[in-house]
Amino acid sequence: MVLLHITHPDAFSTDWKDYAPESLAQEGFIHCSTVEQILDTANRFYPNDPNLQVLVIDPGKLKAEVRYENLEGGKMLFPHIYGTLNREAVLKIVRLKPDADGRFVQLPAELVKYAGQ
Repeated sequence: MVLLHITHPDAFSTDWKDYAPESLAQEGFIHCSTVEQILDTANRFYPNDPNLQVLVIDPGKLKAEVRYENLEGGKMLFPHIYGTLNREAVLKIVRLKPDADGRFVQLPAELVKYAGQ
């Protein structure tokens, strides 16, 4: 199973060692999703944003702790990384593009192979 983190290209580059997005400083963790959650997450927080990328993360290579939780009181649990994201845990970077109506409706082909894991 992989974890997915949505970001913008200007917030993440492949020449860093440890990634620490704003949410880590503000909330103490990095927000992630599963493959099954990623489209809903993108539609909820990034509607109409044509400039997104998804970091595909191997949780077995993370140095930081991962917790599955829902801090908003819902039943669906989301993965959170409690610490910086070390570069070697990132397997690939995948573009995430909305359709003509600005909605994310189709999983990118590069992520389909991870569905159902």
